Amino acid sequence: MKPERTEAIVLRRTDYGDFDRIVQFMTPNGKRSAMAKGVRKPKSRLAGGIELLSLSDVVLRPGKGELGIVGSARMKMFYGHILEDYDRLMFAYEALKLIDRASQTVDEPEWFEVLEQTLAHLDELKVPLALIKAWFYLNYAKLLGEELSLWRDTSGEKIEAKKTYRYDNGEKGLVETPKGEITSSHIKLLRVMNEKPLRVAKQIGGVQPYLAECASLAIQHASLY
Repeated sequence: MKPERTEAIVLRRTDYGDFDRIVQFMTPNGKRSAMAKGVRKPKSRLAGGIELLSLSDVVLRPGKGELGIVGSARMKMFYGHILEDYDRLMFAYEALKLIDRASQTVDEPEWFEVLEQTLAHLDELKVPLALIKAWFYLNYAKLLGEELSLWRDTSGEKIEAKKTYRYDNGEKGLVETPKGEITSSHIKLLRVMNEKPLRVAKQIGGVQPYLAECASLAIQHASLY
């Protein structure tokens, strides 16, 4: 195995011995585990490159088994504005935890893009948190093979603009009902978030009235709470 140079986001760090850490990275090529030797020493050159809530350039060298060695690490971007808002910080940690856990079952390179976009937009304090949550959970479910159907309801009927819907936990989809809280405006926004990058979804105007319901629906569909 040759050394691998890649962008990386730290998912989790575990202290090992007196001075080392085992680091779980998400990269554009999938999840990587590596030992950062001596990183807890006061003058370690690696420490700044394996911080949480940051994007780094790392070089991973072969080690024993699947555990590599962090040869070098340089921070490219620190999403420091997330620290200014408690709710955004808690969600950032939740996203890291969920992707770390999900990638143990489905190790897809797309996890890196989802995580990078999520952290980058959490760092933009003007982007509504509910929008970021809705986008994250929709794409989280999609990568786990549980994409929400936004074109057909649970009975197989085409979703129509003049009808309203509710989300059914048992059926894992939309059910048509005369007094449903999900309207055509919600569905249009959900479709954009399900199909487009977050940088596109955030540019849509007039979505504030629909964000709370969209985020709640996405969280229910991801079966997290």
